[in-house]
Amino acid sequence: MTGSSTDATALSALPVGMFDSGIGGLTVLHECLVALPDEDFVYFGDTARFPYGPRSRAELELFADQIARFLEQAGVKLIVVACYSATAAALPSLQERFATPIVGVVTPGARAAVQTSRYRRIGVMATEATVESESYVHAIRGLDAGAEVHQQACPGLAEYIQDGDVASREVADAVRAYTVPLKQKRPDVVIMGCTHYPLIAPLLQRHLGRDVTLVNPAAEVAHEVEEILDRRGIARREEREGEYRFFCTGDVESFRAVGARFLQMPLEDVTHVPLERLADLRP
Repeated sequence: MTGSSTDATALSALPVGMFDSGIGGLTVLHECLVALPDEDFVYFGDTARFPYGPRSRAELELFADQIARFLEQAGVKLIVVACYSATAAALPSLQERFATPIVGVVTPGARAAVQTSRYRRIGVMATEATVESESYVHAIRGLDAGAEVHQQACPGLAEYIQDGDVASREVADAVRAYTVPLKQKRPDVVIMGCTHYPLIAPLLQRHLGRDVTLVNPAAEVAHEVEEILDRRGIARREEREGEYRFFCTGDVESFRAVGARFLQMPLEDVTHVPLERLADLRP
């Protein structure tokens, strides 16, 4: 066996790492667990510093760098930035600094929206940080220069969902307030540009109307992870049931209780990571 094939075999046994500002990224993990049932996964939720949406680019770059270093030291073969704010702010710098391949969630969603849209009018509902970065505008127009892109920032919406509130009058009122200006642009496709939003997809669909197609980039991310692992020759090839475990910077019991609703699978192995430990992980 050659050295390169030995390396690939050793790498294939490692888990895929994934991180998010909170528990919203569990919607991405869910799709990955379904699409790649024999792979192992390690998920990191930075719940003590949630939400990321109002954070500055410098803060997001720092947080993303710390967590990527934590995951790399834990031993992973690929890192998924399952957070739109962190992807928008930090993905290019992460890809430059780390040897481990790193993918984000913006490009897969943009690709799906462009392929789905009939009238080339695409809406994006996202956090303030994602909207301000214009990452979706650049990604969509990189695929279709003539596409109209209409963004809608949704301050506070992810916070409701993070707390487990997906059906209250307050959430419904917030959704109505954010969808009214977007509907005036008459998009035929709207990207749920925050990992939390798929949990309120029925509310979004009701207020956007049945003629609008909602795009959940999570499934597209799972396909991209599968393609990268295959292309690099580091996918698990055994007939096995993969394992998954979790780290979080906030309260473990809250993460476990609310997170199970997002993951829609058992969520048990959760380890607390103090922020001081992340602060010690420097470039």
